[in-house]
This record gives sequence, C-alpha cells and structure tokens, in this order.
Amino acid sequence: MASIFTKIVVGEIPSYKIAEDERFFAFLDINPLAKGHALVIPKKEVDYLFDIDDDTLASMTLFAKRVAMAIEKTVPCKRIGVAVLGLEVPHAHIHLIPLNSEADINFANPRVKLTPDEFTSLAKEIANKF
Repeated sequence: MASIFTKIVVGEIPSYKIAEDERFFAFLDINPLAKGHALVIPKKEVDYLFDIDDDTLASMTLFAKRVAMAIEKTVPCKRIGVAVLGLEVPHAHIHLIPLNSEADINFANPRVKLTPDEFTSLAKEIANKF
C-alpha cells in the first residue's frame, strides 16, 4: 500500500507544493512547527533515509538545500533547521524548519495554525524563490 507521501506525489491527496523535479518533491507540512516548515521527499518510496542509494541521497540533499534557501528568503528566521525522524510515515523525508532558537525544532512544541489561504500563499511565495 502506498504511503501518504506517495499519494501526495501522484496527486491523490492535495498538498501545498513548493517544488519538484523528476526525483524529488517538496511541500509545506500541514502540521508545522513554524511558518514555512516543509518536507522534502524522494518520489520513489523508500522507508528509511539511509536505505536511499548514495547518488540519490546526495541529490536529495542538494534539492533540500535549494528549498531551504527559498524558505529562508521568504520566512524571517536565523536559520533553517534540518531534522530526519522517519518514524511517523514509512517514506523517507527531510524536515526543513525555520528557526530563531534551538527550541524551535522541538517536535513536542505546539504546532502553528495556518488557514488554507495562508498555506497556499506561503507555498506560492516560497516556490517563486526556488
């Protein structure tokens, strides 16, 4: 059975897409720790990040870097934090989270609430800087 992320990639489930190419897809997290919190995934479903072949993993990191730079140009923050947990969805993914302090990347923190219009506008703004 396909993961929720695979369903997003193929368009079965809507998302707030930021960027994609032939191998990777980036979209806003719908339960974000901060405004601009995004996920970067390989289009090919692989459960564990470190099971991805070296060339694809390196390319995914470079793709994530471009997404992070676009987020940083859009959302005021000191840095973009990177987290890989991989326990909640069986599809490898990288979290990119705008940070102003180290506490901002604590996944136990309350989540930011955005309206669908705010998500749509933010995704377009970041995509325009990608």
